[in-house]
Amino acid sequence: MAVSRLSIIIPAYNEAKTIHLILDKVLSVNLIEGIEKEIILINDCSKDTTEEAINDYIKSHPGHDMKLFNQPVNMGKGAALHRGIEEATGDVLVIQDADLEYDPEEYNELLKPIVNGFADVVYGSRFMGSHPHRILFFWHTIGNKFLTFISNMFTNLNLTDMETCYKMFRSGFIKQIYFKENRFGFEPEVTAKISRFPNIRIYEVGISYYGRTYEEGKKITAKDGFRAIWCILKYNLFNRKYLK
Repeated sequence: MAVSRLSIIIPAYNEAKTIHLILDKVLSVNLIEGIEKEIILINDCSKDTTEEAINDYIKSHPGHDMKLFNQPVNMGKGAALHRGIEEATGDVLVIQDADLEYDPEEYNELLKPIVNGFADVVYGSRFMGSHPHRILFFWHTIGNKFLTFISNMFTNLNLTDMETCYKMFRSGFIKQIYFKENRFGFEPEVTAKISRFPNIRIYEVGISYYGRTYEEGKKITAKDGFRAIWCILKYNLFNRKYLK
């Protein structure tokens, strides 16, 4: 299937200070094969001026396909992604955090296995390849690898980075999935459910990672890690429904 449009889903919560920077990066990317970009922004009822910042940015960049959707209350990153997936119209969609930890210039690396007809899903791994990685938290790295290991045990995949933000999907698959998790449990849930499609082709490519400290706005905590373990068990063992 040819790819003519990429939907970029950006959940945002209290990102007024950096949202314009990530949007600048997204707009500057020239996608391979002349693929067009559709940018879907989900404001998760931010307490700062994120909504105003996004609206101002859209107004100052006419001619670009950017849409803002506001959640009625703060519902979590997962819920924002559910909304973005529903609103997306592209042949392929990718998840982009509103912070500056991931580089949109690497969209093309994720697109290549799909455009070349090899993949239906591509994960961007922070733990493979020769791309730059900021050195931050030892226990976060151990935690991420541990969660990936447990997830792989149940899905029978050999991913190196299940918790990565950069996940790219053919829309025909991801739009069929029945989602439940409203917070950071989205990552193990989507991995468990996407792996259940018969004969689905999942690839992984190395990406760079420019991580943030908590002082710089990082939000995920140890509590989310324990929730991820529960989600791995829940969606692989107890609640196996994956289609709408």
